Amino acid sequence: MLLSLNRKRVSGVSQMITQINHFLVFFPVSNEKTSIMQKQNAFFIPVRVRSFCSSRLTHQPKVSLAESTQPPASLVASRVSRLARTEAQEVLFDYLHSTRSLGYMDAEHISKNSPDFVLNLLSKIDSGKDVTRSLTRFLRYNPINEFEPFFESLGLSQSELSPLLPRHLMFLSDDEVLLDNFHVLCDYGIPRSKMGKMYVEATEIFRHDRGVLASKLWAYENLGLSKNTVIKLVSCCPSLLIGGVDSRFVKVLEKLKELGFKNDWIGRYLSGKGSYNWDQVSETLDFLYKIGYNEVQLLNLFKTNPALVFEGSGQKVYVLFGRLLKLGLKMNEVYSLFSQNPQILSSKFVKNLLQAVGFLIEIGMGMKDISNMVLMHAELMGSCSLKGPKTVCSKLKVGRESLCQIIKDDPLKLFHLASKTEVKIDEQVDCQNPSKDVEKTEFLLRLGYVENSEEVTKALKQFRGRGDQLQERFDCLVQAGLDSNVVRNIVKRAPMVLNQSKDVLEKKIDYLKNYLCYPLESVVAFPAYLCYDMGRINHRCKMYVWLRERGVAKPTLSLSTILACSDAKFEKYFVDVHPEGPAMWESLKKSSNSS
Repeated sequence: MLLSLNRKRVSGVSQMITQINHFLVFFPVSNEKTSIMQKQNAFFIPVRVRSFCSSRLTHQPKVSLAESTQPPASLVASRVSRLARTEAQEVLFDYLHSTRSLGYMDAEHISKNSPDFVLNLLSKIDSGKDVTRSLTRFLRYNPINEFEPFFESLGLSQSELSPLLPRHLMFLSDDEVLLDNFHVLCDYGIPRSKMGKMYVEATEIFRHDRGVLASKLWAYENLGLSKNTVIKLVSCCPSLLIGGVDSRFVKVLEKLKELGFKNDWIGRYLSGKGSYNWDQVSETLDFLYKIGYNEVQLLNLFKTNPALVFEGSGQKVYVLFGRLLKLGLKMNEVYSLFSQNPQILSSKFVKNLLQAVGFLIEIGMGMKDISNMVLMHAELMGSCSLKGPKTVCSKLKVGRESLCQIIKDDPLKLFHLASKTEVKIDEQVDCQNPSKDVEKTEFLLRLGYVENSEEVTKALKQFRGRGDQLQERFDCLVQAGLDSNVVRNIVKRAPMVLNQSKDVLEKKIDYLKNYLCYPLESVVAFPAYLCYDMGRINHRCKMYVWLRERGVAKPTLSLSTILACSDAKFEKYFVDVHPEGPAMWESLKKSSNSS
């Protein structure tokens, strides 16, 4: 009967078979008893028919989400029950696996992770009736463009699909190269949800010849990276899999190695939200060396603030450097500022410093005075969070111009009046007494300052207290065990050290040596320890010692690592690392508040 339909047009056995297959695709036999195969599998199509379909795509009706004129998926979703969607997913899975012969895992992932495509399919039928039967029948007569649910299942949105769809292909099995490379990535362990981003950013990696992609992945393992790190690395930087091993990335890896980081350290901080410019990361590391950071300082800096390297590929460093120059600081002054305050690049420090600069601008202080404030008091400006000018003026009952003059006359008033937390700085504000200036000048000359120099003028404003008090505090550090020349260098690098009273200095040194069991030389690398509030020191160090006793923390972390990081970072690295950490942290805070 079937042969009689086209007997006049068919010549030869092969043409006859082609016509029969074509007929079966579009006009399947309705009597289920005449076909056992159809009864078992409603999607059964002979192999020869599939090849015929592949060669005649332009003549077939197809379901295309990218070109659909149906209502938006959000509107369809509101009208479709969860049960209907689940049934549609099962029908799509059966179609892809049984009819189109896709692997079980591929068909399952596509059907469960292409919700927009599934909703679009449901919009073609009456979802209030038997979804399984209706959709099965619909797909029997309407082959779908399989690339649409495939790409959606890889994490791409509907708006991204159209330019990615092959022009002359509809079935995934027709693009063997794409599927081969896709399976290499799957077998290696790269999440399918990350592959959409990889495809958009580096389509070339899905066109590699057989065996090439796997060899590229192994090449990065041969650099000493673990498999997990390679997975994170290529997921966020798929361009690394184009060409040979990326020399720019290797350069960054080598520099981090020189600082003492293990190869896999980099994997902990990579984010899939953006790509990385490895040239810029390398230049950032070189830049920090150039402005005076040594290897120990960089190691501590990156341990407490790894975002410096990875967020924006190091751009934050250049932004801060540029802002300081814009304030009027000279290049060598900025270099010196970075060198003397390694923690200047921590997120909290930058935030507080820029907030203080904004405060001074808002009350009308000139750029020259602000730059002098930054040079002389960067440590305090970065350590204190300030109230707003309006709040301070209201409390003092003065205008902004008056507040500006108060701070210009005594820069440390900024921290006394505006700081949200108590700042313990010696309150010797009587700078009008010439005899006190003479005593202080004599002390500065003994430190090595040049008489009548601009340096002395600045230092007179930096050091608080009488000359004999400053000498007493200096001697306190020497008597504690530090060489006098070392103390001179400390004082020149961090003048605010001598703005602490002798009792406070002795208390902090005793705490360092007898509670933390740290050598006194620790303050040489981080003199700012002596400037932090005793409450902060006690609070954080007790938490650190508690972790150390349980073997969670290293025996002798640098003081800057413990004290200079933000509260959020401290809780992440010193509280949340132990199951009982949060409870202990709360206990310490309560005991601190009650004492």
